[in-house]
Amino acid sequence: MRNFRRLLASTMLLSVIAAGAHAKTLVYCSEGSPEGFDPALYTSGTTFDAASKTVYNRLVEFKIGTTETQPGLAESFEVSEDGKEYTFKLRPGVKFHSTDFFTPSRDLNADDVIFSFERQLDAENPFNQYVEGASWEYFNGMSMPDLIESIEKVDDMTVKFKLTRAEAPFVANLAMDFASIVSKEYADKLAEAGNESDLNQKPIGTGPFQFVAYQPDAVIRYKANPDYWNGKEKIDDLVFAITTDASVRQQKLMAGECHVIPYPNPADVASLKEDESITVMEQEGLNVGYLAYNTKVAPFDDAKVRKALNMAINKEAILDAVFQGAAQIAKNPIPPTMWSYNESVEDDAYDPEAAKKALEEAGVSDLSMKVWAMPVQRPYNPNARRMAELIQEDFSKVGVDVEIVSYEWGEYLEKSKAEDRDGAVLLGWTGDNGDPDNFLAVLLGCDAVGGSNRAQWCNDEFNALITKAKVGTQEERAKLYEEAQVVFKREAPWATIAHSVVYMPMSDKVSGYKMDPLGGHWFTGVDISE
Repeated sequence: MRNFRRLLASTMLLSVIAAGAHAKTLVYCSEGSPEGFDPALYTSGTTFDAASKTVYNRLVEFKIGTTETQPGLAESFEVSEDGKEYTFKLRPGVKFHSTDFFTPSRDLNADDVIFSFERQLDAENPFNQYVEGASWEYFNGMSMPDLIESIEKVDDMTVKFKLTRAEAPFVANLAMDFASIVSKEYADKLAEAGNESDLNQKPIGTGPFQFVAYQPDAVIRYKANPDYWNGKEKIDDLVFAITTDASVRQQKLMAGECHVIPYPNPADVASLKEDESITVMEQEGLNVGYLAYNTKVAPFDDAKVRKALNMAINKEAILDAVFQGAAQIAKNPIPPTMWSYNESVEDDAYDPEAAKKALEEAGVSDLSMKVWAMPVQRPYNPNARRMAELIQEDFSKVGVDVEIVSYEWGEYLEKSKAEDRDGAVLLGWTGDNGDPDNFLAVLLGCDAVGGSNRAQWCNDEFNALITKAKVGTQEERAKLYEEAQVVFKREAPWATIAHSVVYMPMSDKVSGYKMDPLGGHWFTGVDISE
């Protein structure tokens, strides 16, 4: 079956390239399949690349290549003096995609904005549970239900958010993928026909590219939006050729079957740089890779046990074997390029003997556990299986027996959220808005337990600090975040592993591509020569 899928994918890809012989077609060999096409339902960068970065827009957007916000679907906004009211004036004349499965009768208006957020906020909204088990992981993990008091329609082109408190990163948060604006008219049409799930399978947005078709685990096809409010894109057709193996992605790039690939094997970067037909971009990633213990399950509910296990991990060996040296050891849950990074925190020393002794003192012996290894390459972990094997070997030296488990990417993300999950899970994060809150609250806050907080860790001291840090000047907030990092290190819900360098190889025919410090892959403004 796997070989058949590969053959089908290759056949489809060749037919797409042939069909686009007289149009500009760019092929991106993506590393995995999206979980769906409604970005508010998910937190995976793979899904965001395939949905929010192509099909949708947000009220405000990040200027590509930066963490700076700029007007998006809202051409302007005002903030009240107390910081509790944000009023957005919508851009006139913005059109939703017109496809063979939906033709809009009107332009974007306030109803679409309100619907996009209220479906996440209101449990009674008909689209709150339109996908079974919808948890609105990002929305809830960022405490949005407690923050948003109401969303009001001032007029057709004006929306007001009333907050329960001032929130320093609020505008940056609205530039994130979960805040993508969907069509209420399209949702209403689907509900009338009883096809609500199509909102997640056949997306309609206002973005630079229109969804055309998806062959699961093979190919996603898009075409340039001819009515895009910011001007039609230079490329006519965009193809995501789903290619999970990094070596195969490289082969396709060198053969001209792909024009851009993410996450090359670190060991292959040097040879890619030597190929004159290939350009390799690189930048220090705003990311962290980690091993999250389930702090709700014994013996990982004991910080002494977690600290002991952290001392058993040889991070230098992981950097050499997995990252080929293109990373630095992580000691904090935020990267050193981010403001509020606490330099004074000391990392857990690699000391197997001390680790063994600490486990004995904690009353732990003959421990068996699972380590979960991701099935896909990510910037923060280019080879999770190899990393898990190295951790397995390290833990065996202190008397801990490890079973390595894995699942298909979507299933991996879903199962790893379970509060009774066994063992520890390898995951990571690339910042979505350049604010420490996006790491510390989203990944480690109490509201994110059962969602993006894979450690299931709720610490009152830590949570009070990060909640207080949502308000104030950057200097005031930084001090609180620095204190929070001290608590994190003391309690050790994760073993922090690495902050990586990110590489983007592409054909020298590609121009205009900008690397995103927030880890996304954008094809807005990209061109390709014949």
